[in-house]
Amino acid sequence: MAISKAILKAESQTSGEVRVHVDKKCSGDPQKEAISHFNRLKMYKTKNRNGILIYIAYEDRKLAIIGDKNINEKVPDNYWENTKDQLIDSFKKEEYVNGLVQAISDVGEKLKLYFPYYEDDINELANELSQGEGK
Repeated sequence: MAISKAILKAESQTSGEVRVHVDKKCSGDPQKEAISHFNRLKMYKTKNRNGILIYIAYEDRKLAIIGDKNINEKVPDNYWENTKDQLIDSFKKEEYVNGLVQAISDVGEKLKLYFPYYEDDINELANELSQGEGK
């Protein structure tokens, strides 16, 4: 519930879209797994190509954050890595929900900078956490 609320709040200030996907396990590279889920969730179909996916495999302690084409062209090269490091720091302190809410808020601020909210904006992607078992 807190995650969905954080996504809704972040998206209320931007035309960008944020999703969070959680798996139990990730047997390979979390970046590749995140890309796979990004495509499965059809996040590339947003009008402005400005979707962001936070991918977490909690049992294997792996995560990745990826953005679509247009947001990736705008953020600094190390932005996703820095955001991921902050999230890892929160998880190490066992602040799972608060860390994720903060990461979503930070990502929302970055999206707002490059993709401001416009009056006729529609919510293109679900705000609920998507879950799978992972591999």
